[in-house]
Parts: sequence; structure tokens; C-alpha cells
Amino acid sequence: MSQQASPRGTYLKIADVVRAQIDDDDEMTELPSAADLMRDHGVSRGVALRVFGVLQKEGVAEPAPGGRWRVVQHGRPVDRRPLAERIADVFTDDRLEVGAAFPSASELCARFDVSRPTVSKALDKLQAVGLLSEGRQGKPRTVLALPSREESAKS
Repeated sequence: MSQQASPRGTYLKIADVVRAQIDDDDEMTELPSAADLMRDHGVSRGVALRVFGVLQKEGVAEPAPGGRWRVVQHGRPVDRRPLAERIADVFTDDRLEVGAAFPSASELCARFDVSRPTVSKALDKLQAVGLLSEGRQGKPRTVLALPSREESAKS
């Protein structure tokens, strides 16, 4: 009997396939999207979402911002602080001084594995608290002030 003929239990079979992919690839950080599961397995969105639910219940996956799902790698620390706080760490990590150019949005997207709009919102928060200058096309943001521990916690 094909998967489409009997949808009962299909999501469990697909969850097994995705779990096997996770086990085979230690570097896998993000699950396939619901659209990918729908296309690859010929199932509805509801079935795809049930797959994510099964993997979450098993502790293998967790929801990520933007409707995506990420792999929970046991033994690997995951920084769940807001992005603005994680970006504030760049001041210290890169040993930036007042007046220095801040990394571009593109660099931050790659560094934190997030989308450009997400980075833009976080940079706007750091600008609002006076740490960064306004960024414009062709003009990099510069460091206006260095964060104290209290400021990084608030941003």
C-alpha cells in the first residue's frame, strides 16, 4: 500500500527518514522545510507539521525563528540569547574600539546563520541604545560606544 493510500502513520515513517538523515550527518543544523517534506514525500502540510511535532517530542528538533526547525545536537551548547545580545558580543570578540567599522550585515548573517531582516532588526536595537552609528548603503556602521555588561543584557 502506498503512503498516499493510507496516511495513518505516514508522518511517523517520514520522521524516521528525517531522524536517519540527522544521525547520518553530524553537521546537519536545520531540518528540511515543510514544503520540502511535502514535495519529497507527497504529503499535506498537516502531515509535514506532525513530523516536526514527533521530532520535537523526541528531543531531536526544536522550532527556530521564521517557521524553521533546527536540529538539537546533544552535547553542543546552543546560545539562545536574543540576536542583539549575541551581536553585542562582537564588540569584545573582534576587539573593536570606538570609531572602528562594525562588521557588515552580510558578514553577520553568515556568522550567526540568520536572515538579513533579522540582523537588521538587531542592529537597529544596538543603534537605538547608542552603540552603533546608522548604517546606509555603501557606508558601514561604526562603533559609537562600547557596551557595558548591563547594556548588553538590555539590548
